[in-house]
Amino acid sequence: FRRAHTLTVLFILTCALGYVTLLEETPQDTAYNTKRGIVASILVFLCFGVTQAKDGPFSRPHPAYWRFWLCVSVVYELFLIFILFQTVQDGRQFMKYIDPHLGVPLPERDYGGNCLIYDSGNETDPFHNIWDKLDGFVPAHFFGWYLKTLMIRDWWMCMIISVMFEFLEYSLEHQLPNFSECWWDHWIMDVILCNGLGIYCGMKTLSWLSLKTYKWQGLWNIPTYKGKMKRIVFQFTPYSWVKFEWKPASSLRRWLAVCGIIFVFLLAELNTFYLKFVLWMPPEHYLVLLRLVFFVNVGGVAMREIYDFMDDPKFHKKLGQQAWLVAAITATEFLIVVKYDPYTLTLSLPFYITQCWILGIILVLTWTAWRFFIRDITLRYKEIRRQKQEHKYEKDKCLSNGDGHSSILEEQNGNKLRERKL
Repeated sequence: FRRAHTLTVLFILTCALGYVTLLEETPQDTAYNTKRGIVASILVFLCFGVTQAKDGPFSRPHPAYWRFWLCVSVVYELFLIFILFQTVQDGRQFMKYIDPHLGVPLPERDYGGNCLIYDSGNETDPFHNIWDKLDGFVPAHFFGWYLKTLMIRDWWMCMIISVMFEFLEYSLEHQLPNFSECWWDHWIMDVILCNGLGIYCGMKTLSWLSLKTYKWQGLWNIPTYKGKMKRIVFQFTPYSWVKFEWKPASSLRRWLAVCGIIFVFLLAELNTFYLKFVLWMPPEHYLVLLRLVFFVNVGGVAMREIYDFMDDPKFHKKLGQQAWLVAAITATEFLIVVKYDPYTLTLSLPFYITQCWILGIILVLTWTAWRFFIRDITLRYKEIRRQKQEHKYEKDKCLSNGDGHSSILEEQNGNKLRERKL
């Protein structure tokens, strides 16, 4: 019944758009008409998707909200595919249709340089290096990791991703100058203060959500105005709560899944910086912020779908649609980076960086082989050996006992009689 009403709204909206275009005089500007037609087409598709798309795992504040972001994922993926099939020059100049200020090469800001915390040579402001790093990206880091913690719902995974990304910045600073930062900017400001504080606040919020009583009452059944306002605010909290227990060491399947999640997270983080570099977008541009808002909304749904698929594969027989779209978007963004600037990506790593990564990969593979193969074989061998020792001990105990000896003889005679009958 609700879907029928929403389809009626979609039909009225389409007719209204057509009526407006018939009434007004169409401008003789091809670029303007093209942009207007594309925007109208996207709006009609979003209206259709909000009413007809499949519901996801979340129902608050409303299922239509999450269907909207699912359709936005489709539109964004189609946009990325279009950019991927353009030449480098055409793709960069196409961004001018979105914002005329784009399509111009921008110098990358180097956050390294003078890494003195207290610069005694600057008598006016000896702490100027610290104040230079305290820009708008500091609260962005904090809120970003706060929301990522709400998505992942695991302290260890968040800390691993946070630390691993700092190692990636160390490893790739020869490709992007933006990755060049001071040591205290990496580990004190990023990992401990911004990321660490965001993860801590996120875990406290998760603890509150897990302890909250989820008992809902209709808005019109609440007698007081204070209760009604409280109910409206709680509409933006989860309908129920599911605690994520990833347990990566419990099985090889879960271990590979957790490693894949960490890999996709890190790749999406790197795409943020590389896309800005290859498409000539300044870090403070609103498109960069919109992309982060987009990933915050679709990432939470994708993580829930992945966890449901891992935790209960009998009920969730296939991976959710939003999870597949997020994976496709991340892969397409990476392909755009590879096509638009292969020279930067193929700059060889320094030798000591290569050695560190090879050592880390060998350690991870060694632990995986020991935990899920060698350790299981060793435990199985010890269990068989223990069972044989217990069987031998019981046999010796029975032989040392007269009753046990006679029962063993009777059992042997019975076996001989059965063999003769056969």
